[in-house]
This record gives sequence, structure tokens and C-alpha cells, in this order.
Amino acid sequence: MHATSAAVAGAVTFLWLGMVLAISFLEAPLKFRAPGVTIPLGLGIGRLVFRALNLAETVLAVVLIAVVATGGPSTAVLVLTAVAAAVLAVQLTAVRPRLNRRSDAVLAGEDPALHRSRAHLHYVALEIVKVLALIALGCTVLAR
Repeated sequence: MHATSAAVAGAVTFLWLGMVLAISFLEAPLKFRAPGVTIPLGLGIGRLVFRALNLAETVLAVVLIAVVATGGPSTAVLVLTAVAAAVLAVQLTAVRPRLNRRSDAVLAGEDPALHRSRAHLHYVALEIVKVLALIALGCTVLAR
């Protein structure tokens, strides 16, 4: 990969990684432990935060794809970029809508226990795959 493309791809990748780690693995679980944060309040905050995160991720993914596509990437860089982008696409199109339906019901006053879902587990599993892909991608583009 060209030096400038590798530097930009590395910066974008590690920025994306940092945002995912900070929000998904730090802010999200801690929010519900704060005094006075109810489930509806936490869900409302979470929806806003994840909507912003996912928008930022989408922008970063588009930038990353453009940089990688024009930078003479190796096969490993192409595959890792595709994995990270594909995971994000699955999260946005398949998992987030289910999570939104559940949070809509809870915010409408329905009992959260009535709306148990494995969607959170699927989202977390995909976040782990995305984090691993981003770590590998960042290291690969910077090791060029």
C-alpha cells in the first residue's frame, strides 16, 4: 500500500476502533450503573449515542474504503476492510432494527421482561468481530 494511503487508512481505522471500544464496551455497559438511570432513560440515551456512533462509523467506513481502494492494497487489507464494513452493514440493517423495536416497546411503557431478545448478544458478537478486524487491519496497513 502507498505510504500516504497506509497512514490515512491506519488513522481512520484506529479512530473507528477507538470509537467502538469507547462507546460499545465502556459507555454502554456503565450507563446503566449510574445512579438514577432507569431502563427507559438509559435506552433513550443509548439510542441517541448509538445513532451518532453508527453515523460516524458509516462515514469512517466510506473514507476507509475509498482510501484502501485507491492505495494499492494487499489482499489482507482488502479482506479486513471488507469484513469491518460488512459487519457494520449487518449491524445497521439486520440487528439495529430489532433493537429499535425492543427499545420502542420499552419506551412506550411495556415491561422490558416481555421483550427479551438475543439481538443484544448478536450486536455484541458482531462488535467483537469488528474490533478484531479493525485491530488486524490497522496493524496490517501500518506494517506495510
